[in-house]
Amino acid sequence: MATSLVQATGRRKRSIARVRFNPGTGVITVNGRAFDDFFPSPTHRNAITEPFRLTETEGAWDIDVTMDGGGVSGQAGAMRLGITRGLVELDPERRPTLKKAGFLTRDPRKKESKKYGLKKARKAPQYSKR
Repeated sequence: MATSLVQATGRRKRSIARVRFNPGTGVITVNGRAFDDFFPSPTHRNAITEPFRLTETEGAWDIDVTMDGGGVSGQAGAMRLGITRGLVELDPERRPTLKKAGFLTRDPRKKESKKYGLKKARKAPQYSKR
């Protein structure tokens, strides 16, 4: 297997996406599956491919993604961040455009951890007067 041109990592919530760019025709593979098969929702697919449309680089690279953890929405966000970071690494002149669109900002929101004595992070047990 040939080495990739660029590797980038994207994270969101509990999801981690390792994105590899190879010269090609624009084929996107996620965990060995087709992009449309892995993300059936057009909303997620549009969000993921938005950096390509913004920089007008659709179809320039084959992308291989290794996805780990989280749900569909978190995985889509992680993949978009990974793709954006890879595009910036390939050509630093794209950075201002992607930064202005907000694609380079890591979303810091995560699930709050459960506290002892509580049922969830903030939900307390039901109060009983007697």
